[in-house]
Amino acid sequence: MPKLKTKSGAKKRFKITASGKIKAGVAGKRHRLLSHSAKYIRQNRGTKVMSDSDAKIIKTYLPYGL
Repeated sequence: MPKLKTKSGAKKRFKITASGKIKAGVAGKRHRLLSHSAKYIRQNRGTKVMSDSDAKIIKTYLPYGL
């Protein structure tokens, strides 16, 4: 069997935690921030753990982990 390729976009955007969950940056923090409340901006700081349904799809893009 040939080796599987990793999706280039996925390896730049996601990290796998020690327990096997997928960690990613939060959306909605690039522009148009004036229309967002301070609470929204504050709560979406840093990274979040992806939901199980999304993580299942992302793991197919990273066949050998990271």
